[in-house]
Amino acid sequence: MTSRDDAQLVRLCRQGDAAAYGELIDRYQKPLFNTALRMTGDHEEARDITQSAFVKAYERLDSFNPEFKFFSWIYRILLNESLNTLKQRRQNADIDPDQLAHNRTPEGEYEAQKLSAEIDAALRSLALEYRVVIVLRHFNEMSYDEMSEILSIPAKTVKSRLYTARQNLAAILERMGVVSL
Repeated sequence: MTSRDDAQLVRLCRQGDAAAYGELIDRYQKPLFNTALRMTGDHEEARDITQSAFVKAYERLDSFNPEFKFFSWIYRILLNESLNTLKQRRQNADIDPDQLAHNRTPEGEYEAQKLSAEIDAALRSLALEYRVVIVLRHFNEMSYDEMSEILSIPAKTVKSRLYTARQNLAAILERMGVVSL
């Protein structure tokens, strides 16, 4: 069976094919969840945000413009859901190291877990506009153009924001003693 593209799946879904939306969920659930997790630092919140993004996207499927990428569209919905959750929470709680270690064995992974927790804590201390560009670029490997489309800002602004975000993140990691510059 050949893989159907997103536009075809959206078209089928609009025609009432629920399985087509299931394919979109299967395709994008993991990267969306990972983004929500990086944004919030909480597995349960990330699951809720991801589910909410898929539900909202489904409800608004008629407003989707097929000239654009489905992934960029639903990614923007997920980012908005993440930001709304963070605004409601209004705190920057540290990520629980046990959550990071969920699928790892403690013996061989201790240093990697510690570093990951420190990076996540530093990432969460960044302003949201900087955190978003770091997550999109470095954890989801998006191009500047994709980021520009998702964030609705010019690519030059994306590059500038990413540069500042990297500088700020490096400074935070240096203050934490994780790196020395």
